[in-house]
Amino acid sequence: MRAIQLLKKFGEQAHVDIIDRLPTPFGLVRSGVAPDHQDTKNVINQFTKLAQDPRLSFLGNVTVGRDISLPALRLHYNGVVLAYGAESNRKLGVPGEDLQNSLSAREFVWWYNGHPDYASLPVDLSKMERVAIIGLGNVALDCARVLLRGEDAMGRTDIARHAQEARKRSAVKRVDIIGRRGAVQAAFTTKELREITKLPGVQVHVSPEAMQLTEADEAEIKASRIKKRVFDILKAASEAPKSEDATRHLHMHFLRTPLELLPRSPGCPAVGGVKLEVNKLQAREDGSQTAIGLGQYESLPADMVLSSIGYRSEAIEGVAFDARRGVVMHREGRVLQASSQDPEPGLYVVGWAKRGPTGIIGTNLVDASETADCIAEDVQHGILPGRLGSGISEELARHKVQVVDFGDWQNINAAEVTAGQQAGKPREKFVEVAAMLEAGRALRQSAPGA
Repeated sequence: MRAIQLLKKFGEQAHVDIIDRLPTPFGLVRSGVAPDHQDTKNVINQFTKLAQDPRLSFLGNVTVGRDISLPALRLHYNGVVLAYGAESNRKLGVPGEDLQNSLSAREFVWWYNGHPDYASLPVDLSKMERVAIIGLGNVALDCARVLLRGEDAMGRTDIARHAQEARKRSAVKRVDIIGRRGAVQAAFTTKELREITKLPGVQVHVSPEAMQLTEADEAEIKASRIKKRVFDILKAASEAPKSEDATRHLHMHFLRTPLELLPRSPGCPAVGGVKLEVNKLQAREDGSQTAIGLGQYESLPADMVLSSIGYRSEAIEGVAFDARRGVVMHREGRVLQASSQDPEPGLYVVGWAKRGPTGIIGTNLVDASETADCIAEDVQHGILPGRLGSGISEELARHKVQVVDFGDWQNINAAEVTAGQQAGKPREKFVEVAAMLEAGRALRQSAPGA
């Protein structure tokens, strides 16, 4: 979406190189969107069409900071846009967080989506009956759905082979979703929440007590149609009769703060449960509410705990970074200099690295437009720096980096789709970088005239 905005702004005079540390494009769409949400991944078609534009190039398998430094990169371009997302996660900050089978939701998502960094994560679902997920957002629902959805339905998606094999052996019968605030403050979208309440063979449990509203809750619902819809779905789940056909269960716990992850037994290195404090909501002067502990405690058994309380961007050397918020320091997309707080000419930021891990894929369109407008203004005022050459291909070749262009990616894509068709899936992903590089190179070498 960032590239689309730039090409629209500058017409024929623009050339955009998209640099990715993986051989595969599409970042969040490939590694973050749940495998059973194939319709969301259709945005790839738009990106693929864009890649046919001669003004755009893809340079995959290039890591900035390893294969080329950011200062060296900037010498080759009038402008550089940082769009590296949020590849880390917020920590719970509680005792026991480092126990075995205590993972971030990001790690689990990358595992079932076949991201090369986490494809070998040791997840053995055959030894897990209960999983606790801490967080009240869509990523928590995605993880719960992957754990609870029927094998056949998920097997027809592009879930990574190792994850589907683990699901076939899964012993998971119950998932607990835990949040420190109330049902009204949950960050679920109606589509995601409604979907999980309709899963065949899954009973959703919500305590009727969790549906009791404070005055501030009622004001929040009145002010937001989305909040009302989410609350109505949860209320319907709390009142639904028990299904005798349900073999798997999803329990939602509101107003609970995790205080400690408990070992399975004294001295055991693996997680066995979560200690929780019961909360209540307290109104603030601005009308918002905060959760405060009541000094009452509960424990939930759990064979695996997934923390889904937010993603976080990492700092890049030489770029001003707000460590508290986990974002690059900027003004309307212009990266700021740490010393003077003035804009750094020719350096920009978009996406989660700019605004934090909020919003959905479509949210990036507005975000990208703002940054593209800033670049256009800087071009108009002659602010962008000059450059040494037309790109970095020659420099990367000198460093013997095997760059993957979009043609190579199309070869990789074709191999994945072919393997997927044989398995009755949209695609069978490569989960190792070496295998991706080999597939791209092998098909290129076998092409006529290669």
